[in-house]
Amino acid sequence: MFPSTSPDAGRDSWSDGPRPGPAAPTRGHPPAPRTGPAVAEGERRERGPRRARRAGEPARRAEDEVDEPEEEVVPPVEVHRPLALTIAGFAALLGVGLVLGAQTSGPGHRLPFAVIVFGVQLLFVLAWTMAMRPPALLLVGGISAAVAAAADIAAVRSDIAGLAPLGYLAVGGFLAAVLGQLIRRVDRVRVTDSLGATLLIVVGVVAFGTLIVLSRIPAGTQAITVCLTASGVALTVARLTDAVLPWPRLAPQVPRGAAGVVGGAMVGTLGSALLGGYLVAPFTPTRAAVIGLVAAVAAVLTDLAVGYAEAGRLMAGEPPTMWVARHMQGPLGGFALAAPAAYAMCMLFL
Repeated sequence: MFPSTSPDAGRDSWSDGPRPGPAAPTRGHPPAPRTGPAVAEGERRERGPRRARRAGEPARRAEDEVDEPEEEVVPPVEVHRPLALTIAGFAALLGVGLVLGAQTSGPGHRLPFAVIVFGVQLLFVLAWTMAMRPPALLLVGGISAAVAAAADIAAVRSDIAGLAPLGYLAVGGFLAAVLGQLIRRVDRVRVTDSLGATLLIVVGVVAFGTLIVLSRIPAGTQAITVCLTASGVALTVARLTDAVLPWPRLAPQVPRGAAGVVGGAMVGTLGSALLGGYLVAPFTPTRAAVIGLVAAVAAVLTDLAVGYAEAGRLMAGEPPTMWVARHMQGPLGGFALAAPAAYAMCMLFL
């Protein structure tokens, strides 16, 4: 028989102190397997003092450190100088055409200016529908062209020069375009995603009609001259700067530089201030600079936003659209936003 106490213990089994552990494993219960490396008795598992790292020596990596995948570096899009120069020339021609057309406008003689504006509206419809490609593209383009013609007629023939008829036409044209997209089942699936594109196209063509309304207001023709000159100069200088110095890049996927955007807005404002010194009252260089600044900033930011939208469509995997339409979209959008900006500044400051 085995004794109930250890033979080395000189005290009974009912002692108050803790009982020593068994010297050997109990019969019938094998010892638990040891998974770690064997350690000799009395061996200490403590690490020795760390060696001081010398200056310039790379830090020692931990053994369990996992290599993280490196981020993919997106190469910047190449800036095509001939393309930037071509867009700059188109923006300059567009601004000159609108400014000279505004000079032909007069009481009872606004039809030539309306024809010029309608031609620019057709270019806007062509460029933006081909670039954004909403569902039922031909239907949206046809409705937008009809809304443009109706807006020009309302701006010329309305008894009171105001924006209310243009607003009604914009709402009606947008609803008609959306309903036209809902007719076909294939287009109905994408109609929710295309609401923004449809709204931009319809509102853009109506925005050009505000130039005709502005030409009927006292000092409105001069306001058109100042604002569109500032916008045209800003867009042209911005594109010319991108052709020479597209730096610093605003985004790797967008071939535009901050120097062109800021420099274009500044030069456009300067041009409007110089032009304001040659115009009659109520224009002054200060007032002309203020309204020119608003129009120039609106134009260059719209042109820049079009570049970001095009880069987003390409990154999403959408096929590229017509080459001419994509690059006409920016200047046309810039002048489309500068037109209502000129009307608002004329009402506020003149």
